[in-house]
Amino acid sequence: MADIEPHLKKFQKELSAGTVSLVLLAVLGQSSEPLYGYQIAKRLEQTGDPLLGGKQSALYPVLRNLSAAGLAESHVEPSISGPPRRYYRITPLGEQVLAEWAAAWRTTRQSVDSVLEGHLR
Repeated sequence: MADIEPHLKKFQKELSAGTVSLVLLAVLGQSSEPLYGYQIAKRLEQTGDPLLGGKQSALYPVLRNLSAAGLAESHVEPSISGPPRRYYRITPLGEQVLAEWAAAWRTTRQSVDSVLEGHLR
Protein backbone atom coordinates (compact mmCIF):
# COMPACT_ATOMS: atom_id res chain seq x y z
CA MET A 1 0.00 0.00 0.00
CA ALA A 2 1.33 3.44 -0.93
CA ASP A 3 2.27 5.90 1.79
CA ILE A 4 -0.42 8.59 1.73
CA GLU A 5 1.10 10.72 4.52
CA PRO A 6 3.19 12.98 2.22
CA HIS A 7 0.12 13.66 0.08
CA LEU A 8 -1.97 14.52 3.13
CA LYS A 9 0.69 16.86 4.52
CA LYS A 10 1.07 18.64 1.17
CA PHE A 11 -2.71 19.06 0.88
CA GLN A 12 -3.01 20.37 4.44
CA LYS A 13 -0.19 22.86 3.85
CA GLU A 14 -1.76 24.16 0.64
CA LEU A 15 -5.21 24.35 2.22
CA SER A 16 -4.03 26.20 5.31
CA ALA A 17 -2.06 28.71 3.22
CA GLY A 18 -5.32 30.06 1.89
CA THR A 19 -7.31 29.99 5.11
CA VAL A 20 -4.96 31.28 7.82
CA SER A 21 -5.50 34.92 6.78
CA LEU A 22 -9.26 34.41 6.88
CA VAL A 23 -9.15 32.84 10.34
CA LEU A 24 -6.81 35.47 11.80
CA LEU A 25 -8.89 38.30 10.38
CA ALA A 26 -12.01 36.67 11.84
CA VAL A 27 -10.40 36.44 15.29
CA LEU A 28 -9.48 40.13 15.10
CA GLY A 29 -12.97 40.97 13.85
CA GLN A 30 -14.61 39.18 16.78
CA SER A 31 -12.52 40.99 19.38
CA SER A 32 -13.62 44.26 20.91
CA GLU A 33 -10.03 45.11 21.82
CA PRO A 34 -6.60 44.80 20.17
CA LEU A 35 -4.89 41.43 20.59
CA TYR A 36 -1.27 40.35 20.58
CA GLY A 37 -0.02 37.13 19.01
CA TYR A 38 -0.19 34.92 22.08
CA GLN A 39 -3.80 35.99 22.75
CA ILE A 40 -4.72 35.21 19.15
CA ALA A 41 -3.07 31.78 19.39
CA LYS A 42 -4.94 31.05 22.63
CA ARG A 43 -8.28 31.97 21.04
CA LEU A 44 -7.55 29.61 18.17
CA GLU A 45 -6.68 26.85 20.64
CA GLN A 46 -9.98 27.41 22.48
CA THR A 47 -11.89 26.79 19.26
CA GLY A 48 -9.90 23.62 18.69
CA ASP A 49 -8.58 25.09 15.45
CA PRO A 50 -5.64 22.97 14.25
CA LEU A 51 -4.89 25.38 11.40
CA LEU A 52 -1.57 26.57 12.75
CA GLY A 53 -0.66 23.28 14.36
CA GLY A 54 0.46 24.90 17.59
CA LYS A 55 2.99 27.03 15.72
CA GLN A 56 2.44 30.46 17.23
CA SER A 57 5.38 31.81 15.20
CA ALA A 58 3.37 31.11 12.03
CA LEU A 59 0.93 33.84 13.08
CA TYR A 60 3.34 36.73 12.79
CA PRO A 61 4.13 36.72 9.07
CA VAL A 62 0.40 36.54 8.29
CA LEU A 63 -0.40 39.33 10.76
CA ARG A 64 2.32 41.48 9.16
CA ASN A 65 0.85 40.77 5.73
CA LEU A 66 -2.63 41.71 6.93
CA SER A 67 -1.22 44.97 8.32
CA ALA A 68 0.73 45.72 5.14
CA ALA A 69 -2.48 45.22 3.13
CA GLY A 70 -4.35 47.67 5.36
CA LEU A 71 -6.66 44.96 6.73
CA ALA A 72 -5.27 45.20 10.25
CA GLU A 73 -3.36 47.84 12.15
CA SER A 74 -0.86 47.36 14.91
CA HIS A 75 0.87 49.22 17.69
CA VAL A 76 3.54 48.28 20.20
CA GLU A 77 3.11 48.56 23.95
CA PRO A 78 5.73 47.91 26.64
CA SER A 79 5.21 44.78 28.71
CA ILE A 80 5.99 44.41 32.41
CA SER A 81 6.65 40.69 32.04
CA GLY A 82 8.92 40.69 29.00
CA PRO A 83 9.62 42.33 25.66
CA PRO A 84 7.19 44.86 24.17
CA ARG A 85 4.05 43.41 22.61
CA ARG A 86 2.61 44.22 19.22
CA TYR A 87 -1.19 44.48 19.34
CA TYR A 88 -3.38 44.02 16.27
CA ARG A 89 -6.85 45.33 15.47
CA ILE A 90 -8.97 44.88 12.35
CA THR A 91 -9.48 48.01 10.24
CA PRO A 92 -12.74 49.10 8.59
CA LEU A 93 -11.32 47.84 5.27
CA GLY A 94 -10.44 44.58 7.01
CA GLU A 95 -14.05 44.22 8.18
CA GLN A 96 -15.30 44.65 4.61
CA VAL A 97 -12.74 42.20 3.24
CA LEU A 98 -13.56 39.72 6.01
CA ALA A 99 -17.23 39.76 4.99
CA GLU A 100 -16.28 39.06 1.35
CA TRP A 101 -13.75 36.36 2.27
CA ALA A 102 -16.28 34.69 4.56
CA ALA A 103 -18.88 34.66 1.78
CA ALA A 104 -16.33 33.23 -0.67
CA TRP A 105 -15.31 30.60 1.91
CA ARG A 106 -18.93 29.51 2.44
CA THR A 107 -19.54 29.25 -1.30
CA THR A 108 -16.35 27.26 -1.81
CA ARG A 109 -17.08 24.99 1.14
CA GLN A 110 -20.61 24.30 -0.13
CA SER A 111 -19.32 23.52 -3.62
CA VAL A 112 -16.62 21.18 -2.37
CA ASP A 113 -19.00 19.48 0.07
CA SER A 114 -21.50 18.99 -2.71
CA VAL A 115 -18.94 17.29 -4.90
CA LEU A 116 -17.55 15.18 -2.04
CA GLU A 117 -21.00 14.06 -0.93
CA GLY A 118 -21.86 13.13 -4.51
CA HIS A 119 -18.61 11.17 -4.74
CA LEU A 120 -19.23 9.30 -1.50
CA ARG A 121 -22.68 8.01 -2.49
